[in-house]
Amino acid sequence: MKAKKIHKTNACRILDKAKISYEIYEFPWSEDHVDAKTVAKELGIPNESIYKTIVTIGDKTGVTIACLPGTEELNLKALAKASGNKKIEMLPMKELEETTGYIRGGCSPIGMKKNYPTFLASEA
Repeated sequence: MKAKKIHKTNACRILDKAKISYEIYEFPWSEDHVDAKTVAKELGIPNESIYKTIVTIGDKTGVTIACLPGTEELNLKALAKASGNKKIEMLPMKELEETTGYIRGGCSPIGMKKNYPTFLASEA
């Protein structure tokens, strides 16, 4: 029997190169089930263990990434201040895959098409 080929993302390749171990979890993608709580439930882990990636656009930095616990809401004013922007807004959803290389619900803060300024919540 032939082993199932694992399709690695750029994030996997970066972790491999740095010799950082990780596990890949796969489950069917659905537009109705892309939130962190649904992912935590699918994986059988606490909601607090899941982080979400939010892609924004700052008036000075352009694309700016935030990674925060799935149970939290992004404070756009705080991100703007931390990133050196006067104003920051959400990236339009239709531009997500083209900008990052990832689809909604599967966007990693690591391994995007370009290295964007990335801000991680202190919990991470």
